Amino acid sequence: MEIPVIDFNELNDEKRSKTMELLHQACEKWGFFKIENHGIDKELMEKVKHLVNSHYEKNLKERFYESETAKALENKGNNSDIDWESSFFIWHRPTSNIDEIPNLSEDLRQAMDEYIAQLVKLAEKLSGLMCENLGLEKCFIKEAFSGSKGPSVGTKVAKYPQCPQPQQVRGLREHTDAGGIILLLQDDQVPGLEFFKDGEWVEIPPSKNNTIFVNTGDQVEVLSNGRYKSTLHRVMANENGSRLSIATFYNPAGDAIISPAPKLLYPNHFSFQDYLKLYATTKFSDKGLRFESMKKMADGHSNGLT
Repeated sequence: MEIPVIDFNELNDEKRSKTMELLHQACEKWGFFKIENHGIDKELMEKVKHLVNSHYEKNLKERFYESETAKALENKGNNSDIDWESSFFIWHRPTSNIDEIPNLSEDLRQAMDEYIAQLVKLAEKLSGLMCENLGLEKCFIKEAFSGSKGPSVGTKVAKYPQCPQPQQVRGLREHTDAGGIILLLQDDQVPGLEFFKDGEWVEIPPSKNNTIFVNTGDQVEVLSNGRYKSTLHRVMANENGSRLSIATFYNPAGDAIISPAPKLLYPNHFSFQDYLKLYATTKFSDKGLRFESMKKMADGHSNGLT
């Protein structure tokens, strides 16, 4: 399968409508896609990857291979409930915990802060485009995510270490992401990420030229009333190398109240008899306008009861 690729340069010329349609199809039919020409400084992206790899080699690698996870694999026990990964989580917004994470170099902290500042702008732009495709106000997702302090942003920094028995364990077990929009900076050499589509697992190749890989989480599915579904995915362990994954989550605030966008909901709580009365005079009109009329009618009944 050819994974959808969204070229952000084509949003500014005569190809915009075609690119917007491609984005809509990617969100609706796939739940994941790649972004090219995203505007994030590629030298900065290379720096972040280099510094994260160095941090792993210096501070985490030895500890991982001495961990209970590694020992469980050696003992050939039941490994169905463990993940072959070495990871830590950085919160960026509304407050940061980056200064509390042990052994992070000042270079890595600074590079990560600069990278996230650019990535948040990309997430906001992407959320606006998704809203436009759904017929919502461009700021709808951002405002729905905001709660009292603005959207929550955090990054899972992970290495999936080289595994001597990859058939015995998952790098990361099958799951959907709980949050909103996930932007992944991943390894350019070692594969392992897979998404489930149309009854089969689709291998996501390593990202060349620092493309950003995007998938949508459970909260986008809820906000879009099921139009943009979160997709099951996993990471396979690899015996030939260690895979890098820097996944940033543009999520709702903890106190954000999530519900489907009212504009995307079908009319509900109406009698079929009322619908037939409207249908009799609008049979040859667009059904969307009829549904909108039924929504207003149902809202009027609801308001009258309260």
